[in-house]
Amino acid sequence: MCRYSTLSYKPHYACFTCRKSFKRRLLWDISRDSKIDKEAKCPQCGELMADMGLDFESPKKDDIKQWKHIQNLYKVGITFHSCGCSGPGYIPQDIQTLVAYFEEILKEYHKQLVFWRNRIEPTTNSAIQSEKSKHWTTISQFPLEFRAKAGVITNEEVIRYWLNRIKEVEQKLEIIKIAKTN
Repeated sequence: MCRYSTLSYKPHYACFTCRKSFKRRLLWDISRDSKIDKEAKCPQCGELMADMGLDFESPKKDDIKQWKHIQNLYKVGITFHSCGCSGPGYIPQDIQTLVAYFEEILKEYHKQLVFWRNRIEPTTNSAIQSEKSKHWTTISQFPLEFRAKAGVITNEEVIRYWLNRIKEVEQKLEIIKIAKTN
């Protein structure tokens, strides 16, 4: 059972400037009428804090290297959000494993792109069913909302999707490379 479904937990925020984390009261605990969550500002320096998720455990304040790594994770979109059932998933422990993690994702996305560029679009129902059974693992990597809307997946649509995903990962790798040099 999901540990976050039965109780309301305070969200965890981190200030990378002060190297401190805080649990923030839920806005609806303060005012039942309020539906919009305001930005979280650090009580010490006043800068905006990062929403790190309920599973976040902050490093010690004097562990500058770990705080820098947590900040790099946040910059590329890796936080500690989960439903509470199985935790936030894989979190790379240093910058080298972070780079390797995104390079592995990039490699998988390129494999997907090659498949869809070489694919001959099926024209008959039997060819569509045959393709679904033969290449179901590859086809299932493409989001369900795209697969369900038309029945037939066009190569152009999927290639555009994977090119966008590749571009996103390359941008994240660029952010990491910049962070590595600083």
